[in-house]
Amino acid sequence: MVSLALPALGWDLSWDDVRAVPDPDLHLRPARVTLQGRDAWRVHDGDHEWVVGVRGRLRAASTLPVAGDWVLLSGRDGDDSVVEHVLPRRTSLVRKVAGERTEEQVVAANVDVVLVCAPVPSVNPRRLERELTAVWESGATPVVAVTKSDLADDVHEVLATVHGVAVGAEVLAVSSYDGDGLDAVRALVPEGVTLAVIGPSGAGKSTLVNALVGYELLATTAVRDDNRGVHTTTARHLVRVPDAGLVLDTPGMRELALWADEDALDAAFADLEELARDCRFGDCRHDTEPGCAVLAAIDAGLVEESRLAGWRKLQRELAFLARKQDVRLAQEERRRWARLAREARPRIRP
Repeated sequence: MVSLALPALGWDLSWDDVRAVPDPDLHLRPARVTLQGRDAWRVHDGDHEWVVGVRGRLRAASTLPVAGDWVLLSGRDGDDSVVEHVLPRRTSLVRKVAGERTEEQVVAANVDVVLVCAPVPSVNPRRLERELTAVWESGATPVVAVTKSDLADDVHEVLATVHGVAVGAEVLAVSSYDGDGLDAVRALVPEGVTLAVIGPSGAGKSTLVNALVGYELLATTAVRDDNRGVHTTTARHLVRVPDAGLVLDTPGMRELALWADEDALDAAFADLEELARDCRFGDCRHDTEPGCAVLAAIDAGLVEESRLAGWRKLQRELAFLARKQDVRLAQEERRRWARLAREARPRIRP
């Protein structure tokens, strides 16, 4: 049975069809993951919030539930509830795991809007390009919040810089200190909508979430003198905004290695993609070729040269990732065939 309160958590009729695939008899209870811990998960079934475990078959990194996931629970109450299934995700905000492994890490699931926080005075256009590429890949709608806007000497200049890289995304100036922009952020999360908040440590994400929910839900700390953020959020929390939707706070990410494809990169750099269509040569690399529309726009002051450099850097990163994935898939295929060959050998009795 589905709780009547589940729509406030983002459940709609289309989830009923998705749920019926693994649970045709509707014996299991749907719930949403509100907190992702190290070895336990907090879920809300519309009536109560429980701390639950997961079945062993779900404990592979690729199948573990994350904050925002819809799951199906067995058991009648929190004492014996266990996650039996994770429903397919509508959207997934992902990054590549840190280090040399070629694997994805899901940061948040089933979010409708992602608010990318860029704090004054350390707005980093290249980081923003990377974050926006990840958001376009997720399937969610990106919005950029220039946080701590009250600290800007000229907020309009900062906004102009951000508009230059946040192509296709709404840009807001937000100050949790004096309340500027908070109404615009609240308007992003009507009931049933889930908003994820991402950005570097010290970007004011937790302060912003506290302002939205109306009380100090999450701890906050000051930023160091060198503008390096301090990690105050260590887990991903999904919470209700009064008379509105839900907001998901994420820990600050000092490294955001991309896990995306060319379509997401094209969306993040839609301005350069559009210019490139007017280049004289279809395979123009925007380097020294005659008739390059991108270089012409840079010479005319319409595009920053650093934006082209950022585009090239992310193109190289995604191309390298694709090559590593091809190698990994080839290795896995060889191991699979070797295993099948071993299993097919006739057993020789001594």
